[in-house]
Amino acid sequence: MVIDAAPAAQPAVLADALVDPLRLRGRSVLRVSARDFLRPASLRFEHGRTDPDSYFEDWLDAGGLAREVLDPADPAGTGSVLPSLWNADTDRASRASYVEVPSGGIVVVEGALLLGRWLPFDLTVHLDMSAAALRRRTPVEEHWTLPAFDRYRAEVSPGDVADVVVKFDDPNHPALIKP
Repeated sequence: MVIDAAPAAQPAVLADALVDPLRLRGRSVLRVSARDFLRPASLRFEHGRTDPDSYFEDWLDAGGLAREVLDPADPAGTGSVLPSLWNADTDRASRASYVEVPSGGIVVVEGALLLGRWLPFDLTVHLDMSAAALRRRTPVEEHWTLPAFDRYRAEVSPGDVADVVVKFDDPNHPALIKP
């Protein structure tokens, strides 16, 4: 399962909130952040630290996320999952240990710009924000990312491709749009 949203929507908060209810229903749950699968700084910042196209296309190591998390967690996979690959703050390998996800276990991944990459998620949830709400809730120093989210909306259309869409302009009043 994936919770896809701009950082301003704080997808990690929703992903964290899902863990205990799923465990209470007898499911094993592993929480994974897409932030732990960013590419090294030398690749992310190849076109500058504030390039929105690079942010959209090149920051996420989608292959690493699929190889180390999604494929092994698949019912036909090994069940041995690497919960993090790269520490973007230190720009070094995370050195995380593999963890076992038992059959029937759930992996909850959260992050931004995750749809439209052919990643094999069983369930996709998109927290949708209007352009105005996204601008209001994004810190000024991160406004350079806004064109990437405009492009994401235009090229990927996450509201159409996600299984579940929640309008998230006001986090205190989310609204289910789809299904």
